[in-house]
Amino acid sequence: MPRLSRLDRSIRGKVALVTGAASGMGRATAHLFADEGAHVAVTDLDPAKVQAVVDEITNAGGSARGWRLDVAHASERKHVVAEVVAAFGGLDILVNNAGIALETPLEHEDFDARWERTVAVLLTAQVQLVRAALPHLTKAGGGRIVNIASTEGLGATKGMSAYTASKTGVIGLTRSLAVELASRGITVNCICPGPILTGMTAEIPDEAKKEFARRRTALKRYGDPEEVAHATLNFCLPASSFITGTHLPVDGGLMVRNA
Repeated sequence: MPRLSRLDRSIRGKVALVTGAASGMGRATAHLFADEGAHVAVTDLDPAKVQAVVDEITNAGGSARGWRLDVAHASERKHVVAEVVAAFGGLDILVNNAGIALETPLEHEDFDARWERTVAVLLTAQVQLVRAALPHLTKAGGGRIVNIASTEGLGATKGMSAYTASKTGVIGLTRSLAVELASRGITVNCICPGPILTGMTAEIPDEAKKEFARRRTALKRYGDPEEVAHATLNFCLPASSFITGTHLPVDGGLMVRNA
């Protein structure tokens, strides 16, 4: 019996570059994309951790290769994108996931350095990676870009001005690039994770996490990195070709709960 629908929900054979893929949401995204048949470029700061994720994927029958990448360094960005394209024959999907979370109270003695590093990693690196990947995404036709922001881009936490400003900027960047790249058939969307069980939240005591989730989220729990990865995947599907310039909170109802 012939299919009635026309649009494809598979990324099998696509090439995806994921930054910050050695742990947390990036690792979950790399795993999921590989499970779905994509060739995954695993990139992060620590080569040993990158190789561990590559081994996990390949041992499970998936396709992955790894690169050491500090997204804040221009030469590394260009080099890694070029090597990924050479290794896999192209580039279809870019997931800008790499992140850091540095406290930046205004009177902190290292405020300037922390501000510059935060903006460099969370915002500037995203647009510059898009620039490096753009010729290849254009050639692919129907390229997909997913930028990882945060619910901090929709609200604010005391003492985190650099993080909040950067994540707010990622949402604005997503909108702007969606308009600019639409004529090339490239979609640009944004995920805004809320409280997720990652390395960044690992140092928060369990009881504090439970209390925060109970008070602030509708689902009364922290999210799992794979739940974010599935939302990211959805934006990358060929069938998602009419979704661009939007941001999706993956936050257990954090942003919609008033009381």
